[in-house]
Amino acid sequence: MRKQTPVSSYAVALALGANLGDRAATLAWAVGRLRELLTDVGVSPWRDTEPVDAPAQPRFLNGALVGRTSLSPQRLLEALQQIELDAGRERPFPNAPRTLDLDLVLYGDVVVDEPGLRVPHPRFRARRFVLEPLADIAPDWVDPETGRTVEELLRELDQT
Repeated sequence: MRKQTPVSSYAVALALGANLGDRAATLAWAVGRLRELLTDVGVSPWRDTEPVDAPAQPRFLNGALVGRTSLSPQRLLEALQQIELDAGRERPFPNAPRTLDLDLVLYGDVVVDEPGLRVPHPRFRARRFVLEPLADIAPDWVDPETGRTVEELLRELDQT
């Protein structure tokens, strides 16, 4: 039976990544957990990518997921962090290798800027490993800060 979309729900876009262990299995497991939280889930193909801002690390498997939630941005972030912990994520230092990385990229057209949470994700516009998979499943999603679609942001990144 398909979950009903809550009346007051927001579209969300998440970036997923892993560079430790069985990356594909971990991401598949994470998608399963995210399906428990979100409705109308769509998942991009996975991409094998070089680490960014993290030299001398294993390659990442990255992708994007879109869905709908009635959770607030703060509650959704807490749930994402719990899923990361359940996957064995440790944070010994910034940009450490990770079993699972879940980032809240977009939350409808909402802008949040508070300690511990910024939405849209502050670096997503400069990250090909986020924009490419997101463009696969939500090319027309408009970034509320720039007014540009994901597809336009990716084209702009290609021109730099």
